[in-house]
Amino acid sequence: MINTALQDNIRDSADSREVNRQLDPELASELASAGMFNMLIPKTYGGREVDPHVFIDTLIAGAKADGAVGWCMMIGNTTSLLSASLSPHWAQEIYGDNPEVITCGVTAPYGRITHEGDDLRITGRWPYGSGGNVSEWISGGCLLKDGDNPPQQILAFFHKSDVQFHDNWHTSGLRGTGSNDFEVHDVLVPKGRWIVLGGRPEVEAPLYRFPTLGLLALGVASVSVGIAQRAIEAFTELANEKTPTGSKRSLATRESVQKDLARAIACEGSARAYMHAVTAAAWAPAQSGERISRQQKADLRLAASNAAWQSAEAVDLLYHAAGGSSIYSENILQRCFRDVHVTTQHIMVAQPTYEMLGKIPLGLDEKVML
Repeated sequence: MINTALQDNIRDSADSREVNRQLDPELASELASAGMFNMLIPKTYGGREVDPHVFIDTLIAGAKADGAVGWCMMIGNTTSLLSASLSPHWAQEIYGDNPEVITCGVTAPYGRITHEGDDLRITGRWPYGSGGNVSEWISGGCLLKDGDNPPQQILAFFHKSDVQFHDNWHTSGLRGTGSNDFEVHDVLVPKGRWIVLGGRPEVEAPLYRFPTLGLLALGVASVSVGIAQRAIEAFTELANEKTPTGSKRSLATRESVQKDLARAIACEGSARAYMHAVTAAAWAPAQSGERISRQQKADLRLAASNAAWQSAEAVDLLYHAAGGSSIYSENILQRCFRDVHVTTQHIMVAQPTYEMLGKIPLGLDEKVML
C-alpha cells in the first residue's frame, strides 16, 4: 500500500499536475521506487506479483490522494501485466533489467503493420497515452494478419526514443494524467517484442490465470472508488465548517445533507464490497488452477462497471449537497466531480457494458468477450 508520506506528497503536488497536464517525473520516480508500478509483474522478473485484492486497494489509495495519479498507476500496472506474456528475452530486457521501469499503452488496434522477415515494421497513432511522458516503453495495438488465418490483435512495444507525443490532452478531468496521443512511424519491432491479446501467458502463476479484461476493468473502477472516497472526506470536512448563507447553523445540521452523505457512503462502500466479493470468487479457482467460469468473468466486469457509476453517483450527491462552494477551484469536490466523470467514459466501464453484460443472463452472449 501507499505510505502516508507518499500520499501527502501526491496531494500536495496535485495542483501542479492540473496545470502541467501530466504526471510529474519526480513523483513518478518516487512512485516507482515504492513499487507502485510493478504490482503485476512476475516475481521472476523482479515484480511484486500481488493478488488482485492488493491491486484494487492500492489503486483506491492512490486515487484517493489524487485521481490523476491513481489513473497513471492503473495504466502503468495493467500495461506491465503484459510482461507475463512477452517472450522471456524481451520481458527481462524491458522489465527485469530495470525494476523501476514505467510503461504505458493503448490496446486499440490503430497500428499498421508491414512484415519484414520475422519482425514487424509499424506505423500508427493512438489516443490516451496516459503517463507517456514518464514511460520508457509504450505499447500500441495492431491487427496482425498471417495469410488466410483470421487476424490477431497484438500489442507491440516501442521504446520512448521512437515515439512522438502530441500535446492534445485538454480535458475536463484527469488533467494530470498526460493522456496525449502518441505516434510511431516506420518503427521496426523485433520478433518477440509483442504479445497476442488473449494468448497464453509465458509465466505460469495464479495472477496470470485471472481474467485480464476483468483485472483491467477492476483497475479503472478502483480509481473511481478512490475519487469517491476523497469526495466523502472533503465533504465531511466542509459540512462541519460551512455555514450556508442565511443560516446560523452549519451545513452538517441539515437533514438533507445528512441523507446525501449517508447515501454517498453507501454507494462507495457497497461498490467496493461487490468488487472484492466477485474478485475473491474468481481468485479462488485461479489459485487452485481450476477453470474460471464465464459467469465469474461476467461478474468481474459487472462489479467494475457498477463501482465506477456508483462512485460517480456518490460524488454527484456531495457536489450538489455542498452548494456553491463546489464550483471553486480550491474546493476538491469540483476536481472529484470532473475526474470521476472521466473514469466512467473508459470502454471497460462505460454505459454500453451494461447492455453487453445484460445479454448473459438472457442467453444472448455468444459473442461477448470477457
